[in-house]
Amino acid sequence: MSFDLPADVILPVRNVSVRLDPAPHPFGVANEEAIAQHWQRAVADNPALFNGEVALLSSLRIDNGDLLGRCHIVRYATFLYWRSLRPISGAGHAYTHAMLVSAENALVAIRMGPSTINAGLVYFAAGSFEPVDFRDGRADLEFNMHREVGEETGIDLSGVRHEDRYHLLSKTTGTVLFRRYFLDRPADELAEEIRRHVAAEDDPEIEGPVIIRDPNDMPDRLAAQMPGLIDWHFSTPREA
Repeated sequence: MSFDLPADVILPVRNVSVRLDPAPHPFGVANEEAIAQHWQRAVADNPALFNGEVALLSSLRIDNGDLLGRCHIVRYATFLYWRSLRPISGAGHAYTHAMLVSAENALVAIRMGPSTINAGLVYFAAGSFEPVDFRDGRADLEFNMHREVGEETGIDLSGVRHEDRYHLLSKTTGTVLFRRYFLDRPADELAEEIRRHVAAEDDPEIEGPVIIRDPNDMPDRLAAQMPGLIDWHFSTPREA
């Protein structure tokens, strides 16, 4: 098992191959009792938590510009226990960000809702890889991004122009794989669409949209990965 990524540096990625291992994650097997106890405490604090299935990594590394990884499906309880200990050897987390870019080059992020584990945090609509996000045993990044953005914001990314290449940023909180999507509408219009989607949901995951118009326009409670991504966006020209 290995996690061999430079920390706090944004890097381009040529190819991504994160494979699903059907075996139980060794971290979950070794910590079964502690996971159950931690979950009982977590649910007592937040009864809205759901013990669904997510992917937890057992290895992740860069090899000549390719990102190679192995993951296992675990219960959310296992992920939360890992999160309470991170960083630890042998287990890690990767997720995606579709960076929504408006017609005037503003970023459109979201603030998480009060019933979620990340209540109040600001980042781009995202979620952990779930079993549905794998194709032939390999993580489908685009499907995951489109699914999460659609579920949380109501915005359909099908056919939206985007950069072909992914970039990554690895931090102790996890590794984010991201690329920009260029929408041909103003940020205020996109934000209003998101608000309508949230208002129509019985139990929305997010509180609402957050518009970031320049690198000095930093909202409060940014997730750990966000300052680096914001600076990168406003200092990096669009790919041709």
